[in-house]
Amino acid sequence: YLAEIAQGRLEALLNFQTMVCDLTAMEIANASLLDESTAAAEAMTMLYDVRSRQQKKDGVLKFFVSEEVLPQTLSLLETRSAPLHIELVVGDYENFNFDSSFFGALLQYPGKYGQVNDYAAFVEKAKANDIKVAVAADIMSLILLTPPGEWGVDVVVGTTQRFGIPLGYGGPHAAFFATKAAYKRNLPGRIIGLTKDTDGNP
Repeated sequence: YLAEIAQGRLEALLNFQTMVCDLTAMEIANASLLDESTAAAEAMTMLYDVRSRQQKKDGVLKFFVSEEVLPQTLSLLETRSAPLHIELVVGDYENFNFDSSFFGALLQYPGKYGQVNDYAAFVEKAKANDIKVAVAADIMSLILLTPPGEWGVDVVVGTTQRFGIPLGYGGPHAAFFATKAAYKRNLPGRIIGLTKDTDGNP
C-alpha cells in the first residue's frame, strides 16, 4: 500500500469523471464501467428502477431502442431485459409514438452509420410523457457536437476507448456513465468524490 499511488489513482479517476461531465454536459459521472454495451444496459435498468410510483403501479415495462443503436449494444440489452420482463421495442425514433406504456428510450449519437441527429424535440416530447431518455454517445464527437445534456436527457453512456489504449491490447475499455445529480443514489459503479474540511479546503 502506497498512499501516493492510491491518491494518484483517485485524482486520475476524479479527472476522468470531470472530463466526462464537461463533455456530456451532465451533472455527475461515475469512475467507469466495463464497456458501452454494459453501460447502456445499466442505463436501462437504472431508468427502470427510477420509474414514477404511478408507472410501477401500472406495470409500465416498455423500453424504446432506436434502430440506430450499435448491434452489440442491442444484443446485450436483449439479454439484460429478459429477467426483468422489460419489453424492448426497436424502431425509428422519428416515428415513435410517445405513449404511457413506455418508461424509457435509448438513442445513439451519432447513429451507427455516422448520421448526426438533433434529438432535442424527441427529448422534449419524451419528458412531457414521463419517458426518460438515455443516449449512447461517441465521447470524442462531443468535442464538436451539441452535448446530450443540453437537450435535457437523463443518462449519457459510451466508451472512452477513443481517448485511450488501442484495440490491439484487447478489450473491454472503460465506459462512461453520466447522469443527473437526482439519480446519484441509483448510479451503478463507483463515484470518486472530493471532501472539504471545515475551512472549505479540498
